[in-house]
Amino acid sequence: MIYLARHGQTAYNVEGRFQGWGDVPLDETGRQQARQLAVAVAELEPLALVSSNIARALETATIVAGLIGLEPQIDSRFAETETGDWTDRSFADVAAEEPEAFTSFVELKADWGFPGGESFATQAARVAAGLDDWRARSETGATVIICHGNVIRLALRDAGRDGSERPDNGSLVAL
Repeated sequence: MIYLARHGQTAYNVEGRFQGWGDVPLDETGRQQARQLAVAVAELEPLALVSSNIARALETATIVAGLIGLEPQIDSRFAETETGDWTDRSFADVAAEEPEAFTSFVELKADWGFPGGESFATQAARVAAGLDDWRARSETGATVIICHGNVIRLALRDAGRDGSERPDNGSLVAL
C-alpha cells in the first residue's frame, strides 16, 4: 500500500507563494505538523520511507524518520512541479496579472506548463513512473512517500479520484 504525505508548512504556504523546486524550509508550525505526521506514519508500520529531494520534504521526512527508525530514501520523481518564472511570486499577483494561466494552474490542466518551468503532463508522467516503481517494491507492506501538494493531486487524479482539492500540509493520503 502506498501512502502520500504532504510536507509540513513553510512561510511560502502561509504567504501564498509558488515554491516549486525552491528550498524553502519548514516553519515552526510545519515542524509540529511533521511531528504529528510521524505519529500517524508510525501506526502504519511502513517498510519504506521515501522523500522528494526538495528541502521542505526532506526536513519533514527526517522528522518522521526520527520516530519510526527508517532512513528516508530520496526519489526526485516526487518533487513538486518546477514553477519556473513563477517561483517566489505570490498567487495573488499571478492571478491578477495572468488570470487564464493561473486558472490552468488551479485546474491542474495537463497540457499547461509553468512559464520557464514544467508542464503538469511531464510531472504526472514522472510521478506515475515513481509510483509504479514503489508499488512493485511494496507488495508486502506500506510505503510512505513524503512529497508535495501537486504530486498528491496528480496521483489522486491518475487513480481516478478527485485531485481538485489541495491536501493540507502534514496530511496523509492512502492511494
